[in-house]
Amino acid sequence: MKRPVQLVAAAVTAFSMLGAGQSLAATKIDFILNWIAGGDHAPYYYAEKMGWYKEAGLDLTIQQGKGSSMSAQRTGAGKNQIGLADMPPVFAAISKGANLVAVMNVYANSPYGFYWLKSSGIKSAKDFAGKKIGNPPWDAARKMWPAFAANVGIGEKSVKWVNIQPNAKLSALKAGSIDVTTSFYNIHHIFQRLLGEDMGYVSGKAHGVNPYGNSIIVNGDFLAGNKAAVGAFVKVNQRAFRACAENAKPCIDALVGANKGLKAANEATNWSLVKELMTDATSTGVGLGFMDVARMNKSYEIFAPFLDKKFDMGKHFSNEFIDTSIKMPK
Repeated sequence: MKRPVQLVAAAVTAFSMLGAGQSLAATKIDFILNWIAGGDHAPYYYAEKMGWYKEAGLDLTIQQGKGSSMSAQRTGAGKNQIGLADMPPVFAAISKGANLVAVMNVYANSPYGFYWLKSSGIKSAKDFAGKKIGNPPWDAARKMWPAFAANVGIGEKSVKWVNIQPNAKLSALKAGSIDVTTSFYNIHHIFQRLLGEDMGYVSGKAHGVNPYGNSIIVNGDFLAGNKAAVGAFVKVNQRAFRACAENAKPCIDALVGANKGLKAANEATNWSLVKELMTDATSTGVGLGFMDVARMNKSYEIFAPFLDKKFDMGKHFSNEFIDTSIKMPK
């Protein structure tokens, strides 16, 4: 028969072993992208290949997306713990009740712009009135449109929206079934190559609509119970984006290796444009991913008149997890 002291010692040992096992258990995160994988997502695949997420105690699955609106909705509803989305659709989702907190900015500048054929007679955004704009119904550019139209000086309802799939944008534009389409700046080079000198383009920024773009968003309930895991996720991504900004090749190789069908040369060009979108005085001077309070409030104010319900933006973003020693290269 074991003595009481031995029984206590055995119980303590068993409890300690159980506790150690539990502490080693990785936090499961299903991370949904804003879109199908491309050059702008290379840092996540690089960090995954390097084993940085595992080292940080994270069991990460990267899930392909179908637009920022979808990733915001899924993350807000808790179907994904963490997502990547452009901030205007995040505002829209929060106004409808989604429980979301932005924890790291990726695009310091909005990536959205409008494309058309000069031969169509369109010379500027003022000429969009009465025209057909084609893009997917979930496209974040539709959330940007009311503010953009107001700044241009044309009516919000002065255009007709045509639902088309992303891979049909260029063909529809060339065929004349739409007059204008929208796209991310990081694939600007594809439009240039295929449309040549006939390409017309204007950014949202040119008309005063430059909200924060793609940002890492977290389900509020998940954040409340998993702050350490969210902090680890943010810091791994800061490290990865900084590494890719300094040397893109291994990151592009990791992306292409994980996503068959992608071409390294195209995604490298994509990434070079992403670096432009990521660069501003805050990302280079304060911290990569840091969200300036005044800038975020301005981003929200642009879209507040067009939201279902207003809310306190200060409760829906946080710089708590940003390591300010990691900055975007100048």
